Amino acid sequence: MVRTPPPRDPTRRAVVTGMGAMTPIGNDVETFWANLTAGVSGVGRITQYDPAAEEVQIAAEVKGFDPRDWIDFKAARRMSRFSQLAVAAARQAIDASGLQIGDHNRDDVAVVINTGGGGIGDVALGEQVFLSQGGKRVSPFMVPMLSPSMAACQVSIQNGIRGPVITSVAACASGVQAFVEAQRLIEHGDVDVVITGGTESAILPVAFAALANMGALSKRNDEPERASRPFDAGRDGFVFGEAAGVCVIEAIEHAEARGATILAEVGGGWLTGDAFHISAPDPSGYGATIAMQRAVRDAHLEMEQVEVVMAHGTSTPLNDATETRAIRAAFGAHADRLAVSANKSMVGHTLGAAGALSGLAAVLAIRDGVVPPTINQETPDPECDLDYVPNVARRAAVNVAIVNGFGFGGQNAVAVFHRPA
Repeated sequence: MVRTPPPRDPTRRAVVTGMGAMTPIGNDVETFWANLTAGVSGVGRITQYDPAAEEVQIAAEVKGFDPRDWIDFKAARRMSRFSQLAVAAARQAIDASGLQIGDHNRDDVAVVINTGGGGIGDVALGEQVFLSQGGKRVSPFMVPMLSPSMAACQVSIQNGIRGPVITSVAACASGVQAFVEAQRLIEHGDVDVVITGGTESAILPVAFAALANMGALSKRNDEPERASRPFDAGRDGFVFGEAAGVCVIEAIEHAEARGATILAEVGGGWLTGDAFHISAPDPSGYGATIAMQRAVRDAHLEMEQVEVVMAHGTSTPLNDATETRAIRAAFGAHADRLAVSANKSMVGHTLGAAGALSGLAAVLAIRDGVVPPTINQETPDPECDLDYVPNVARRAAVNVAIVNGFGFGGQNAVAVFHRPA
């Protein structure tokens, strides 16, 4: 059943005024966008450890990142990489927005930075140190470093933000859920500004071994650029990635009062659960279908007004077929008029950051009138029969885009972005 939400206060609309990105295809928003629209793959052989003996040897890594470019050296040493990436992306977003944070407003700014795994890499490293060198050699900062909430906390600390600091861990739906949370904080009048997004960095052998044993990862080690192929008949699993994507979202009256450039509006969103399985999606796609329908209704739009779906599109056999069924169920005949874009074909599956990167892509598509392609579209799959913008970006006016994020355990999140009225 599609429930119609009650009317909202129109003066508490949430708008995007700044963005930041640390990704496998660019360490700033414009480089990320140029490569995304050009169909550039960021997948390659793993460099963070030697994968020679492993079944899966490829990943989508952030390249050329030096945390000292963004963070004091001493502070950076006390952060996990997922936090470092988030702090860098947040700094970019705040600078791009022109927002000044000080005593006049720091209590009215929130941070919502979500993740899937947090600092699990530091757990693995700390265990190695403990077993090889003894307990005295384990870092006293390991526990705060590994906490999933620490990226949000570090963004708060580094920028002097004293409003709510929130982290939700919703697996691969985390990044989208951050936008839903931010929009509601603004709508409810809790704060004027939210620094929001997702971050992830968990490229470590034990995670790859576990996912490979599950059969979730692509094993195209000899063709890394062609390994991530959402909705293609030859897909054999996702490519693990790392990234951070952050937006500055603020109440429209607050943005207008300070003369900020408004890039897009976060119109609404919705969260649902599959109640089905710890890792497999419900084949019916029911939870995802309801999330899309209710998100659009929450934005007080009609399904026929949506033009673009920034798909979850993991490149796994089950997910892509299920998402296709869910889109068809949600949109009916209008599904054939949608442009469905899967950026994981280029940046891999960045877990907690995935929805955040798709959110950036939605805003940029609205800004520039370009829909990014889904690359590696070579062999059609009868179960995946939508318009996936194959291989080449498309010029098109984009007024409304939705972002899908579907996570392990059946967590579904959908956010709606549209051109500001």
